[in-house]
Amino acid sequence: MAAQVYTSTEYPAHQTIPLHNEQSYTKPWPSLIWFHAMVVARYGGETPVADARRVYRRLDPGIRAQFSRRQLRYVRNYGNGLDLGWKQVFGTEDRAQVAQFCHQRDLGFEWRNDDELRTWEICQSETHHPVSGEPVWFNQAHLFHVSSLEQNTRETLLSIVEEEDLPRNVYYGDGGPIEESVLTEIRAVYEEEKRLVCWQPGDFLMLDNVITAHGREPFEGDRQVVVAMASA
Repeated sequence: MAAQVYTSTEYPAHQTIPLHNEQSYTKPWPSLIWFHAMVVARYGGETPVADARRVYRRLDPGIRAQFSRRQLRYVRNYGNGLDLGWKQVFGTEDRAQVAQFCHQRDLGFEWRNDDELRTWEICQSETHHPVSGEPVWFNQAHLFHVSSLEQNTRETLLSIVEEEDLPRNVYYGDGGPIEESVLTEIRAVYEEEKRLVCWQPGDFLMLDNVITAHGREPFEGDRQVVVAMASA
């Protein structure tokens, strides 16, 4: 793809990509996102969207308060054979460069075993729209959490490594586990707010990334949707 234009997330065609605001698992994020349908799937492949303001309002105030107070800790483990190694992700073999990047981005990190790296970042559960000031639900706890994996995949991974060593997971900011019942409720609200964008070849879609969550429905056949992002 051209500079700053990417193919959308490569993910098995039979699986759903849950609704999420782009890069809401970190602190810097794009404010705008564009999609362009180059190849439309024979069946399925719609882009679901949801208004993150409505998601915020519909969530139990107790859940919102707990997430806001405790925040979220996103954890990644590199180099244990289950996901990309740190050299691929950071584009260097120099540990000092990795450490410098982590310090600049306020990422916690530790080197583990022979050549493994663990990073973590404490992030927001919600934010406010920069223009309207409206509160929005803005995180990816429901997507990063181990409970988002298909049951067979989850059981297989946990038979190989301890939960703390999974390639990706998320906890409350203080390190405590997030209750699966809470994540189930969050997913249910997203599902109730979901609206499908059905593609025609050549279509463009521009979204306010702070207000609008997006995802991907399962599909059959070929599908190519390219993505560009920017900050206003």
